[in-house]
Amino acid sequence: MNSRQQLKQSPTSSVYPLRPPGSEVIVRYSENDLTTYDRLVVYLSSLFFVGGVFWVPALYAWAWKKFQSIPKSQRKRRAIYLGLVIVASTFFAVGPHRNHRVGELIHVHRWSLWKSWLRFFAFEIVADQGFDSVKHLIDRQAIVAVSPHGIFPFGLAFAALSDVSAKAFGRFRAVVASATQMIPWVRDVLRWVDAVDASRSAVDKAISEGSRIGLAPGGIAEMFEGYPKTGTHPDEEYAIVRKGIFRLAVQHGVPIIPVYCFGSTKLLRRLQLPSLVEKISLLLRVSLVVFYGQGFLPIPFRQKLLYVMGKPIYPNGGDRHNESSSSLNGSTTDQQVDEMFARYCEEIIRIFERQKESYGWAHKTLKLITR
Repeated sequence: MNSRQQLKQSPTSSVYPLRPPGSEVIVRYSENDLTTYDRLVVYLSSLFFVGGVFWVPALYAWAWKKFQSIPKSQRKRRAIYLGLVIVASTFFAVGPHRNHRVGELIHVHRWSLWKSWLRFFAFEIVADQGFDSVKHLIDRQAIVAVSPHGIFPFGLAFAALSDVSAKAFGRFRAVVASATQMIPWVRDVLRWVDAVDASRSAVDKAISEGSRIGLAPGGIAEMFEGYPKTGTHPDEEYAIVRKGIFRLAVQHGVPIIPVYCFGSTKLLRRLQLPSLVEKISLLLRVSLVVFYGQGFLPIPFRQKLLYVMGKPIYPNGGDRHNESSSSLNGSTTDQQVDEMFARYCEEIIRIFERQKESYGWAHKTLKLITR
């Protein structure tokens, strides 16, 4: 099956079917916009960035093997080699280029690289209740919650990276796993876009400073859910929702914008490993997953990405006209958090059910795992 056929694999709808009443398309790339150049850019950048989880460890292993091959009698040569490796590693780890101001200077959000990816995915953003329901939050503090995570968080990534997606979501700082710091170049780009570490303290600090943030609520744990996991079915989609982010939202009086990204779980496939691997992965907060894409390479399959923005969820039952908030003096209660959490879960299920047929997923169901 070629890439074009993969994009059209949904049997019950056209590529751009009619949306449910009241929905409004904010951004759309046609599948026909993709060029050979775009495809080449996506393939090469996939091997470089996504494939970093494979080639970076291999590079370190090669460097160590090279060091070991130098005779111990050649102490000066071994010392020079080891020194060069340490200096290079240190520079890439903490060099002055790893600063979000560098990203501003090089206009990282405007790179044509991202637009090639958007055309590859036939990227589309829809506001389920019309753009008026969310556009007032584009330049105001909010939390953009993009589900599901997927094996690689493409959904969150392309909501944050391109200035095109900012037309719908506004600019926000993406919350990323600490493990990303181990992948050269990926961590540099994340610094350039001023990403936030996924630790609770870092997220709390970012919100306290007034930042708009975006995250995948399910995090790394969500990578292990869904087919081919035992007890799951290909027609089931899974999303994990944790209460932690809702507690922060209530504490700081910040609304959450629920976003479901159709197709993000189909871009890569994974091998089902023993459950012990999942437990170790969650313990270490790293993704110990064996995945593959086109040609069994770390190149995603071409699958349309449809982002659906639901109604914003305000703390304490507020709305855009009456945004009540808690103080930071310990007034947050479990009941307030539970209420916001429940409204978010209801909204994610609602927009999935309302939009799934137009995406060609009428046969699918969404199962939420709450933690």
